[in-house]
Amino acid sequence: MSKAKELKPIIRLAIANKGAESNSQFGRGVASLCLGVRSLGSLNAAAKDMKMAYSKAWRIIKETEAALGMQLLDRDGAHGSTLTEEGDKLLDAYLKVDEMLQEYAEKEFAKLMK
Repeated sequence: MSKAKELKPIIRLAIANKGAESNSQFGRGVASLCLGVRSLGSLNAAAKDMKMAYSKAWRIIKETEAALGMQLLDRDGAHGSTLTEEGDKLLDAYLKVDEMLQEYAEKEFAKLMK
């Protein structure tokens, strides 16, 4: 069997605000944090699940929110966090586009490798 058949492309999607001064983007890491908040109910729990310090997760979210010009999380102190309506919509759009691009890339790569 050819080693080429074991290869597959990996797509790394990022959403950025082209007018932002910061280079922070909504990418795989931020999406993972947001998915954790969605399923676990808090940024702290999401950070722990990713084996990340809460302070780092907090900084990443704050920098991304500032760069995008939108709030991703509603924080309720000791009661945890939830995604804002905009954050929820952005996460869903990111996940769908990421899935579509990955499927397309794998299909096209397989055609090219024949």
